[in-house]
Amino acid sequence: SNGPTEEKLICNFRSPICQALVLEIGETVQILEKSEGKISPVSYGIFPVSYVHLKKSTVTNRGLCETVVPLEDPIITETTSTLQEWGVLWKQLYVKHKVDLFHKLRHVMNELIDLRRQLIQGHLAQDQTREIKRHITVRLDWGNEHLGLDLVPRKEFEMVDPDQISVSELYKLHVSSRHCGQQSTNQGDSIRQRHGDGCRVPVSHHLFINLKSFTYNSISEDADVFFSLYDSREAKQISEKFMVKLNKNGGPKNPEKVDRLCALFTDLSSKDLKRDLYIVAHVIRTGRMLLNDSKKGPPHVQYRRPYGCAVLAMSDVFHTITDLKEEKDFVLKVYTCNNENEWYQVHENIIRKSNTKYSAPSTNYGLIISLQLLRGELEQIRRENQAVFNRALALTRKLGFPDVILPGDTRNDLYLTLERGEFERGGKSVQKNIEVTLYVLYADGDTLKDCISLGSGEPNTSEYRSFVLYHNNSPRWSEMVKLPIPIDRFRGSHLRFEFRHCSTKDKGEKKLFGFAFTPLMREDGTTLSDESHELYVYKCDENATFSNQGLYLSLPCCKEDFNSCPNLPANLPFQRSPKETFWVSTILCSTKLTQNVDLLALLNWKAHPDRVLDILGRLRQISGEEIVKFLRDVLDTLFCLLDDNTDKYGPLVFQSLVFIINLLRDSRFYHFRPVMDSYIQNHFAGALAYKELVRCLKWYMDRSAEVVRQDHIQEAMRALEYLFKFIVQSRILYSRATCGMEEEQFRASIQELFQSIRFVLSLDSRSSENLVFTQAALLNSFPDIFDELLQMFTVQEVAEYVRGTLGSMPSTVDIGQSMDVVKLQSIARTVESRLFFFPESRSILLPVVLHHIHLHLRQQRELLICSGILGSIFSIIKTSSMESSVQEEVEMMVESLLDVLLQTLLSIMSKSHSVETSRGQRCPQCTAEITGEYVSCLLSLLRQMTEIHFHHLLNNFHSKEELKEFLLKIFCVFRNLMKLTIFPRDWSVMRLLTSHIIVVTTQFLSPALHKNFSDADFDFKVWNSFFSLTVLYINQPSLQLESLGPAKRKKVLDKYGDMRVMMAYELFSMWQKLGDNKPHFIPGMMGPFLGVTLVPQTEVRNIMIPIFHDMMDWEQRKNGNFKQVEAELMDKLDSMVSDGKGDDNHRELFSLFLLEKIEQETWRETGISFVTSVTRLVERILDYRDCMKGDEMENKKIGGSVNLMNFYKSEVNKEDMYIRYIHKLCDLHLQAEDFTEAAFTLLLYWELLQWEDRPLRDFLHYPCQSEWQRKENLSRKILHYFNKGKCWEYGISLCRELAFQYETLYDYQSLSWIRKMEAAYYDNIIEQQRIEPEFFRMGFYGRKFPFFLRNKEFVCRGYDYERLEDFQQRMLGEFPQAIAMQHPNIPDDTILQSDAQYLQIYAVTPVSDISDVPQLERVPERIKSFYRINNVSRFHYDRPFHKGPKDRENEFRSLWIERTTLILLRPLPGISRWAEVERREVVEVSPLENAIYVVENKTQELRTLISQYQHRQHHGNINPLSMCLNGVIDAAVNGGIARYQEAFFDKDYISSHPEDTERISHLKDLMQEQVHILGVGLAVHEKLVHPEMRPLHKKLVDQFHMMRTGLHHGLPLNLQGSIRHSSSSLSSHTSSEAGNLVIMTDGLMGEHPEEALHMQAAKFCTFMTTNIFVSYLFANRNRLLARLFFCPGSPSLPDKAKHNREVMILLPSHRERANNSMYYNMAENGQNNHMQRALLQQVSPCKPCTDVHMTLPEKGHFLMHCDAFHQQNSDPPPALPVRSLRKSPLHPIPGSPTSPQSALGGSNSTLSGSASSGVSSLSESNFGGQYPDPGPIRNDALEPLPSHLWSPPDEYMASPYMHIHYGGGEIDSMDPVRPFHYRSPASHPHNHPHPHAHAHPGQHWNRLPALSALKCSLTSHPDCGELM
Repeated sequence: SNGPTEEKLICNFRSPICQALVLEIGETVQILEKSEGKISPVSYGIFPVSYVHLKKSTVTNRGLCETVVPLEDPIITETTSTLQEWGVLWKQLYVKHKVDLFHKLRHVMNELIDLRRQLIQGHLAQDQTREIKRHITVRLDWGNEHLGLDLVPRKEFEMVDPDQISVSELYKLHVSSRHCGQQSTNQGDSIRQRHGDGCRVPVSHHLFINLKSFTYNSISEDADVFFSLYDSREAKQISEKFMVKLNKNGGPKNPEKVDRLCALFTDLSSKDLKRDLYIVAHVIRTGRMLLNDSKKGPPHVQYRRPYGCAVLAMSDVFHTITDLKEEKDFVLKVYTCNNENEWYQVHENIIRKSNTKYSAPSTNYGLIISLQLLRGELEQIRRENQAVFNRALALTRKLGFPDVILPGDTRNDLYLTLERGEFERGGKSVQKNIEVTLYVLYADGDTLKDCISLGSGEPNTSEYRSFVLYHNNSPRWSEMVKLPIPIDRFRGSHLRFEFRHCSTKDKGEKKLFGFAFTPLMREDGTTLSDESHELYVYKCDENATFSNQGLYLSLPCCKEDFNSCPNLPANLPFQRSPKETFWVSTILCSTKLTQNVDLLALLNWKAHPDRVLDILGRLRQISGEEIVKFLRDVLDTLFCLLDDNTDKYGPLVFQSLVFIINLLRDSRFYHFRPVMDSYIQNHFAGALAYKELVRCLKWYMDRSAEVVRQDHIQEAMRALEYLFKFIVQSRILYSRATCGMEEEQFRASIQELFQSIRFVLSLDSRSSENLVFTQAALLNSFPDIFDELLQMFTVQEVAEYVRGTLGSMPSTVDIGQSMDVVKLQSIARTVESRLFFFPESRSILLPVVLHHIHLHLRQQRELLICSGILGSIFSIIKTSSMESSVQEEVEMMVESLLDVLLQTLLSIMSKSHSVETSRGQRCPQCTAEITGEYVSCLLSLLRQMTEIHFHHLLNNFHSKEELKEFLLKIFCVFRNLMKLTIFPRDWSVMRLLTSHIIVVTTQFLSPALHKNFSDADFDFKVWNSFFSLTVLYINQPSLQLESLGPAKRKKVLDKYGDMRVMMAYELFSMWQKLGDNKPHFIPGMMGPFLGVTLVPQTEVRNIMIPIFHDMMDWEQRKNGNFKQVEAELMDKLDSMVSDGKGDDNHRELFSLFLLEKIEQETWRETGISFVTSVTRLVERILDYRDCMKGDEMENKKIGGSVNLMNFYKSEVNKEDMYIRYIHKLCDLHLQAEDFTEAAFTLLLYWELLQWEDRPLRDFLHYPCQSEWQRKENLSRKILHYFNKGKCWEYGISLCRELAFQYETLYDYQSLSWIRKMEAAYYDNIIEQQRIEPEFFRMGFYGRKFPFFLRNKEFVCRGYDYERLEDFQQRMLGEFPQAIAMQHPNIPDDTILQSDAQYLQIYAVTPVSDISDVPQLERVPERIKSFYRINNVSRFHYDRPFHKGPKDRENEFRSLWIERTTLILLRPLPGISRWAEVERREVVEVSPLENAIYVVENKTQELRTLISQYQHRQHHGNINPLSMCLNGVIDAAVNGGIARYQEAFFDKDYISSHPEDTERISHLKDLMQEQVHILGVGLAVHEKLVHPEMRPLHKKLVDQFHMMRTGLHHGLPLNLQGSIRHSSSSLSSHTSSEAGNLVIMTDGLMGEHPEEALHMQAAKFCTFMTTNIFVSYLFANRNRLLARLFFCPGSPSLPDKAKHNREVMILLPSHRERANNSMYYNMAENGQNNHMQRALLQQVSPCKPCTDVHMTLPEKGHFLMHCDAFHQQNSDPPPALPVRSLRKSPLHPIPGSPTSPQSALGGSNSTLSGSASSGVSSLSESNFGGQYPDPGPIRNDALEPLPSHLWSPPDEYMASPYMHIHYGGGEIDSMDPVRPFHYRSPASHPHNHPHPHAHAHPGQHWNRLPALSALKCSLTSHPDCGELM
C-alpha cells in the first residue's frame, strides 16, 4: 500500500494452517504490504483481509521500536487503549472480591463504549462533540484513579505531549486534570476564558414548569390558571404570569396544547433563589356570576370570576430537586377564598396559613405540575434541551432586568397592575358588580392591536376585561397585565379604562358608568414612572362615545396633571366624579425608553447649553441600567461636548468618561464591554480627544503626591485600559486625517505620561494608605495598556516603556506586603501579556522581571506568586525555543535564578520536613503546592539548559568553594526529589520526565566533579553526595520497569530508554575516576552499591558487581584482608534481601562475576571463600524471604528462620545477626503457640550469656542492663514458655540454675519464689494430663523446594490430636505444588534433580535413649511417658519382606521386617518442630521376633480398650469393643495366633532353631496373656452388651472357648499355666488411675480350675473413640473385620489380600495417646458398686487372707490387686475433635510401614486410628499352682476386709463365669514381685484433718474425677502397706 496502514481485528481468527496468524478481536496489526487478497503483517503469518477493519495511521520513531498511531481523534485512541487495559484489571476485581468497584467499573466501561461510538460516527455538532469529550475524560480519569493507574495530564480534553510544553505547565496540568471536567461546565469560566478578565460573572437560573393536570370536582366552567413567582418577604410578584386556559373538563381549551402546557421562568439570579419564593397559581373561572345560583344572570353572559389559589414554596422544591436538570412532580392544593373582598391577598393568607380566610373544596383537589431547574445562558440551554423548547415553551420573563444585561437584548414592556377603585353606589340599594375594560390607544385614536398580554402562553389581545367582584363598590383586583407596546408607538399613546356595572337580572346588561385614562409619556419625554398612580374617574353613560379622544385627553388624568393645568375651561365634555378614584401601578422594563430626566437632559444638551455643567455633574446619580441602555448616545454626547469646548468641559467629560468606563467593570454590565469596544472601533470620531485625555490623565497622576483624598485619581487609574483605547484610537483618527501630523508631540506627551506613571510608582507609600491604593490601582491596570501601545509604537519601544515603569518600583524592603503582592501580580500579568511573547521585547523585559523575582526568592517572600511568574516565563520560553533560539534568555535565567532556586527549594523542603515531624502539619509557605511549583520551575530551567549553558555555569564560579557549594546544593535537591513524595504516585509522566532531567543534568555536572575534586583536591563530601544521588536514583520506584505492564514498559523504553542503566554507567565511570581515593568509600558505600546491584535489571548488575571486586582489592591492599567489606556486605545483604530486593539471578551473577575476577588475584582462596559464603547467605535469605510472605504457613517460616539462624552461627559467626534471628524465630513460635519450641529457641541466647555484671547496650527490645540481669530476665521468660508448653522437666533444671544464683547472692525472696515454682512443676508433672504427640517423617525431593528443604528428610513433632492423614493434608496445603509420593522407598536421582516438588510422608515411632529413661517399673506412667517422647533423636519405621522363598504353608515363617532407624541432627523437641535427619541405620527383624512384637502390641491394644470400657469412657457405645474382640477371637479361631503356633511351636522349627528357645517361650507367654485379657474383655462385654447384640456375644464366647482350648492343647505340658510377664505389655505413655477391675474367668485355665490367677492391674490412661468413626466401622463390620485384625489362617481371604494381611500383621500397633474425655464416677451410672462401698467404709488396714489351705474355688473368688494412682485435675481436657470421613481430594499418601492400612484407605488401622491414642495396661498376670517354690510371705501384710464387704454381688454370681475380685491368692502360688513405691495419698498436697479422710465419700477421693471409677483395693498384697 502507499502509506502505512493500521488495522483492527473485528473477529477472532484461528486457522489450522501453520502459516496463519492467531488473532483476537480488538488487536492492532500494522500492515506492510497486501498481496493476492491476503495481508502480511509485521508479525509472522497470514490471515484473510475480511477479518480486519483498515484505518489510516502514521508511524513515529521508525526502526525496531516504531510506533503506529491511527489518524483519528486522539481521545478515541486513548479510550480504546484504556478500555483494553481496564478489561484485564476489571476481571481481577472480581477475583479479589471487590464487587462494588467491579459493578461500577462495568457501568463506566459500557458508558465509554457508547460515548466512543458516538464520537466515531462523527454526526455531532461542535458543542455536542465537546460535551461528549468532556464526559469521556471525566470517566477515564475516574476509572484510572480508582484502579490505581496513572493520571493523564490533559489540555482541552486531549493528552498532552510532555516534549511540547514546559515542566511548569505540565505540573499545572497534572494539578488541574482531575477537575477539568467540572471546570469545563462552569459557565463563568468559559466567559472568563473568552474575555480574558478575572471578573466574576453571575450565572442565570431558569425554572421549567409543566402543568400536567387539574383535578377538581366542583367547577363545570372554563377556567384560566395564572402561574407566577412571588416573593413573600417583600410581598411582591417578581415575574410575569404564565397563563393556561382550561375547558370545563379540566383539559386545555386549545386541543393543540395537550401535553404542551409548559413555561420557562427565566433569568433568576443566585440572589433570587435565596429569597422566600413561592410559585403562586390563581384560578379564574369564566361563567355565571355565582357558581351555584343559576338565577344570577342569564347563561349566555360570561363573567370572569375569582375561584381559587394554590401556592408551592420553592424551598420545598430545592429540597426535593437535588441535581440540576432533575424533573420532579409536585401537587398544588387549590383553596377557595372565603371572602371575595380579600381575594387580592388570598395567596398571602395561604402562605401565612391564615386558614379562617380560605377553605379547600375537597382533599383531592389540586394542580399537578412538574418542575426542573436549569442553569446557564438561555441559548446554551436551548441547545441542550431542544426537546423541551419544541413543546411550545412559553418564556416567562422576570419583572425588570436580569443581573446580566446583554447588549442585543431589546425589550420594551410596560407592566400595569389594576390595584383598586372607589366607586359610588349611584342610588342603588346594593353595591355594584364592577368590571374594568382596558384599551391601548394611539394618538390618532385607533386602538393598538394585540398590545395587551394577560400572561405568557396565550396570544396577546386588544382589550382586557378584569374579573368581577360580586357586590363590591371598593374592589381590589391586584391583577397585572403586560403591555408590549412598540417603541415607535409609545410616544403619544395612552391607556383608557372603562368601568361597567354587570347586572345579574334577566338581561344581564353591562352598563358603562365611568372611565379613566393616562398617557404613557410625559411632556418632558420621560415615561410613566414606576409607582402607583391615582387616576381621576370621569362620569359617562352607556351612550357615550370616545371617537374623539381629544375631548378627554385635554382633561387632567390625575392630581399631578391637574396641578400643572390650573386654567381649565368651564364647559368640560366629561365631568369628573370627585368621590370616585381608580388606582393603577406601572413598571417599565425598556432598553429604549427612559424615565430619567437627567439622562434626557444630557442627550438633549443643546436645548439647554447653560445647564451642561450641572447635567455632567449629576451623571453619577443616573442608574447604571439607564446609562448602558443609551451607552452609544451618551458617549457621543460626551465627545461632542469635548469638541465643543475643550477647556470648559474637558475635566468634567474626563470624569464622566472614567465613571462610565468603571461602570462597565460591574459584573451586571460586563457584557457591555464589547459594545464599548465596538463603539471605539466603529463609531468613535473624536480625533482631537486624545490631547485632552492625555493631559487630564497626566494631571491626575501628578496630583497624586499632593492631595489627601485620591478617590477620583484611583478611579482614573482603574479606567486606564479604556482611556488608552480612546487615546490611541483618537490619535489614529487624527493621524489618518492629517497624514501623521504632530507625531513627535504625541510621542513626547506619551513619554511625559510614562514619566508621571513612574513618578507615582516611585513614591514612598508606607506613610499614606490612600497612595497605596492609587499605586495598586495603577499597577493593576498597567498591563492592560500594552496592546494599545503596540498599535502606535514598536515592540522595543513599548518594552522600554514597560521596563522603565517596572524598574521604577521600589524593592521589597521599601514597601509593605500588600503593595508587594500587587507589584508581583502586575509583573505576572506583564509576563502573560502579548508583549512578552515577542523575543525582542522579552530580552528587554526579562532582566527587570528576574531582578524582582530574585529579590523575593532571596527573602523568601510571596513564593507562590513568584512561582506562577516563573512558570509563565518557562512556558513562553519553551514555546519560543521550538521556533527560535532562546540561548541568551536561558543564560540570563541561569545566572539570575539557578542558585536562588536551589536555595529556595532546600529551604522549603527543610521547613516542610521539620514542620511535619514536629506538628504533623504544614505551614502555608511549605505546602506541597509550593514545593511542586518550585521543583517544576527548577526542572524547566535545567531542561532548557544545553551543554553551552552548563559550560558557562561551571566556568563562572570564582572559587572551588563556590562550585562545591553549588554541587552540594543541586545534589541535595535531587536526592530530596527522590526521597520526598513531591509528586503523587500516579503522576507517572511527571516522575519519568523528572528522572530524565536529573540523569542528563548529572551527566553534565560529573566532569566538573572529577576535574575539580580529584587527586590532591579530593573532597569526600561532594563525591559522597554524588554517589548517594546515583544510588537513590537507580532505586527509584518509578524507574522499576519490571513492575509495569508490557505496553507501558515499551512506551517508557521507547521514549527514555532504561534510565537506570544510564545512571549506572555514570556511577561506574565516576568510581573508576576516583583512583587512589576509593578507600574513602570502603566500606561506607558497600550497602548503597549493593542496593543498586539488587535492582532487577541485568545490565545494571553487570555494571555494578565488578565494583565489589575493586573494593575487596583495595581493602586487601590496605589491611591485608577484607573483613570490613565482608562484614558490611553481609549486614546489608540481610536487611535488603529481607526487604524484598534481590533474586536468584542476582545470586548467580554475583557469584559468577566475582569468582571470575578473583581468579587472577593473589588472594584468590580467601576471596573464593568469601564469595561462596555470600552466595550461601543469599540463598538462605531468599528462602527466608519467600517463607516469610504473608500467605505462607508457619512451618515454612520457622524452617527458613532456623536455616538462616544456623548459618549465622556456624558459618559466618555473626553473633548480632544470630541473636536477631533467634528472637524472630521465637516470635514465630509464639504466634503458632509452640511455647516449648519458643523456650528452646530463647535458650540459645541464654547460653551465650554469662552470670556476670558486664554492662550490655540496649539491643532489640532489651534495655541497657547488666549481663546478669538480662540472663535472669531471659530465664524467667523461658520458664514461662516451658510452663505453657507443659515441659516442666526442662523447666526444673533451669529453676535449679536460678536457685543456685539466688542462693549465691542470698536473694532469699527470689529463692523462695523459684523453689515454689519448682515444686509447682513437680505437682504439674504428677497431676496434669499431657497429650502425647505423633511423629512424622517427611522427605522433600526436587529442585523446586527452598534450599533448606531441598532433597532432605526431616522428622516432625505433630500437633496434639494430629493423625497422619491430618498431617498429610496440612503439609500438602503448605506445599500446594508438591506431588505426594505413593511409596516409602528412597527416591532416585531423576526425582532429586527434577524441577518439581515431591513430598514423602509417613509416621515414625520414637526410640528413647535407654539410659535417660527411668527404668523402675513402679515409676508412674506419666513420668515414664515423658521420657519416651522427649529428648528423642532416634526414630524407626518398619518394612515387611520375605527372605528367601516364601513359605506356602505358613507365610509367617519367612516374613521378615526391615527396621529403619533415623538419627536426627538434634533431638526433639527443640528450636523447631522439625529436625533434620543426619543419618539412617537399617536392621532386619526375624519372623519370630516380629511375631512377639505383633502379639505384644495387640495385647496392649486390648488392654487399653477394655480398661476404657471398664471406666465407662465410651458412653454406652460398645461397638469398638465388639469389633476388637471379634477381630481377635474370630481370627484366632480361624487361624490367628494359631498360625503362629503352627509356624514357631512346631517341633521341627524348635529343633532347627535352638537359639530361639527363649523367644518361643516368650511368645507363648504373650499368647496366654492375650487369652486372659480376652477373658476380661468378654466379661466387660457381657456386662455392657445391648440385648439385640446378644447373639454376637454368644458367638464370641463360643469361639473364645474354642480358641482357649486350641491354645491350651497346643502348649507343651511344662509351659501350661506358666505365664510370664512381657514388659512391653505394661508399657503405657501417660499415667492414670488404677481401679477395680472385675475379670470373669470361668474355666480360664481349661481343665485345671485349681490354677490360681493372680493379676496385678497396672496404670492406664483413657481414650474416647470418635463416634462417627466407630459407627462407620460397625456398620461395615462384616466386610472390615477380616482386614482390620490379623487372621493369618483365614480361608476366606483371597491370595491378593493375603499380601496386605502380611503387611498388616507385622506392623506394630500405633502408639497410644491419652484421652480427652471426662472421667465418670462408676457410682453415677446407678449401679451399686459393692467394692467401692467396701473401700470407702474400710477403716483398718487390710491384710491378706491367712487361711493358706483354703483353695480358691472354696473361697469363691480370686483376689487381684490394683495399685492406685490418683490424679487431680480441676479442668476437664478439651474434647477430641471429630475426625472427618470425607474423602480427601489429595492423592493418598501411604501410611507408615509401621501402621496397618485401614479399610478406609487412611494411614492407620482401625485400632490405631481410633483406640490407639491412649495406652493402658492391665495387671501383670501371674498364674499360681505350677511353681514348686512359694515366694516369701510379707509380714507387714494388712488385715483382710470383712467378708460381707468384699463378697461378690449377685449380678456377678448370676454370670456363667467365675468372678475374679481383688484379693489374696495363695502366697506360695505368687511370683515374687519387685517392690513398686507409689506416693502415698497421705503425702498429697491436700491436707485433711482425719488420717483416713481420703477414704470418705464426698471428700477428697470423690473430688478426683478419675478416682470414682478407679479405687485402690487394699487387699493382702506384699506392697499394700505402702499404699496407705
